[in-house]
Amino acid sequence: MKLADVVFTHVGGLRTACVTRVQLVRLIAEQASNARFAKVESKRVEPLLIFSTNGHSISIANSNKAMGKMLNQADLLHADGQSVVTLSKYFSQHPIPERSATTDMIHDIPQLSRTPLRHYLLGGNQQTVDKCATILQRQYANFSVAGAHHGYFSEQEEQQLVKQINETRPDVLWVGLGKPKEQLFALRQKAHLQVPVIITCGGCFNFVTGDYKRAPQLLQQWGLEWLHRAITEPRKLLWRYLTTNPHAVFCVLKHRYRHQLR
Repeated sequence: MKLADVVFTHVGGLRTACVTRVQLVRLIAEQASNARFAKVESKRVEPLLIFSTNGHSISIANSNKAMGKMLNQADLLHADGQSVVTLSKYFSQHPIPERSATTDMIHDIPQLSRTPLRHYLLGGNQQTVDKCATILQRQYANFSVAGAHHGYFSEQEEQQLVKQINETRPDVLWVGLGKPKEQLFALRQKAHLQVPVIITCGGCFNFVTGDYKRAPQLLQQWGLEWLHRAITEPRKLLWRYLTTNPHAVFCVLKHRYRHQLR
C-alpha cells in the first residue's frame, strides 16, 4: 500500500487517515522496502511521518492553533482513539474503519508483516527503553532493535543524537517523548533523519514493559479505555479526560457544521 492510496477524512479539524491496522502496517513495510531500494541507487527517501489522534488531540488542536497546525503536518495521522473512529462514522466525510492504537501498532508491525525491520526506540528513561527493546526482540524474530536511547537529551545533544540514529540505519524510529515534544522533534529533524518511517508513540514503551496497564479488551472495544486509564491514574488523567472528551465532541460537531455550510 502507498500513501497515495490512502483516503483521508477530517475529524474535529484534523486530517485523519481512513486505514485499517493491516493497511497501516503494509504502508510502513512498503515505505521501508522502497527506502532500501533507493539507498542502493544512492537516493534519499523522505521519511514517512506518522502522528496519532484521539479525543485529547482534537481538544488541544482546537484550543491551540499551533498544535492543530503541527498535527496536520504529519504525512499520516491515524486514529489512536476509538472516539475518533466512532465520531467519523456520524460526523465526517468518510468513516474510519477501525482504531489503530499506537500501543497495538508496535506489535502489529512484526505480527502482520513478515518483513524483518530494524527499529530505533527513543524516549522514556534508559531502563524502560532498554527493557522494552529486550522484550520486543525476544517476542518477535523479525523485530530487530538498531538502538535505544532515553528521552532526556538537551538541545545541544540533539544533533549528535540524530547522527547516532542515522549511523544505526533503522527502518522505523519510534519517538516517545510525549506531546508536543515528540511531534516538534520529528518535524524539526525530519529533513536530517535518514529513516524511512518516524512514528510518535507517547508512553508506548511503558505499555510494552507492563509499567502501564491496558484496559480489558471489552472496554477497548467499547471505546472506554480512557475510563480505565482515568480510574487507574486519577491524579494524572481524570481531570484531563473529564474536560477534553466533551470538548472534543463539541469540536467535531463544530467542524461538521462548518463543512455543511460550505
